[in-house]
Amino acid sequence: MNRTTGVNPSTGTAASATLPELFDTEFLEAAQRLRLVARRVAPRGRFAEQRSKSKGSGLEFQDYRPYTHGDDMRAIDWTVYRRLGRVFVRLFEEHEDLPLYLLPDISRSLWIESPPRVIAGLQAALALAAVSLGAHDSVGVFPFAEDLSILQRPTSGKGRLATLAARMQTLQPGGATNLRTSLKRFGGMRLRPGLVVIVSDFFDEGGLEAITESIRGVRHKLLFVQLVRATDRDPKALVGDLRLVDCETSDAQDVSISPAVMQRYQAAYDRFSEGLAALARSRQAGLLALDVESDVVPQIASLFENGRREV
Repeated sequence: MNRTTGVNPSTGTAASATLPELFDTEFLEAAQRLRLVARRVAPRGRFAEQRSKSKGSGLEFQDYRPYTHGDDMRAIDWTVYRRLGRVFVRLFEEHEDLPLYLLPDISRSLWIESPPRVIAGLQAALALAAVSLGAHDSVGVFPFAEDLSILQRPTSGKGRLATLAARMQTLQPGGATNLRTSLKRFGGMRLRPGLVVIVSDFFDEGGLEAITESIRGVRHKLLFVQLVRATDRDPKALVGDLRLVDCETSDAQDVSISPAVMQRYQAAYDRFSEGLAALARSRQAGLLALDVESDVVPQIASLFENGRREV
């Protein structure tokens, strides 16, 4: 499904994401209060605030179990032995880092509206980066349009956030969305298992089939952040005889917008949205429809329950 506009995008200018819009102190303070807690992805990496489902030699006591040959003698609880005459070892919940891979869509169509939805997309990516960097997780950022690029290789450290915001400021509009090419390149990087967050309107020229095919080779947990506006489904301004121009390809088509045509369009939009939701369910992925005209952080917060929800 492609997004169209009644105004030729070549006559407009693409807005730039400016640092104040992305790196607002109040915005980042709100983002820091979130906690991104995902299911265990790999039994390796540094200790962080993510909790593994495995029991090991981490930092937080969880349980006891009987001693077996080969167990670390240092884990034996001698107090229990003196009381019960039996040897038990202490179990601890392991803490590990969660690699977070952010893939924000910077295709041309996201820059032409007012305000451009690319701003909300980059804010969502920055909010999630703030959460993960604050939890000592590694964060990589890979913007995409017709192809995927590397804005920041996976790195950790709270002090990286300002650098990342400044780098986001330099992003420029890309070409048309091509998830097939972008995710194929991402898969070729062979990054260790983590959480991949795709931030996009998902209006790929190849439709839902292209999205389905694109993520087939992604061997990570997935979260879809869908950038939406109320006018996506109900474009009240589109009435009468218009020349619609594709926001990314600039292909034009003359259309007469009647109530029947609008109903067919809305039905197609609903099928697309329902298909994207079904795809997310089939991959056990998260899906957040992010209203680009509302505050970003409260919507990101809805991904969590009391700050701790598995995605």
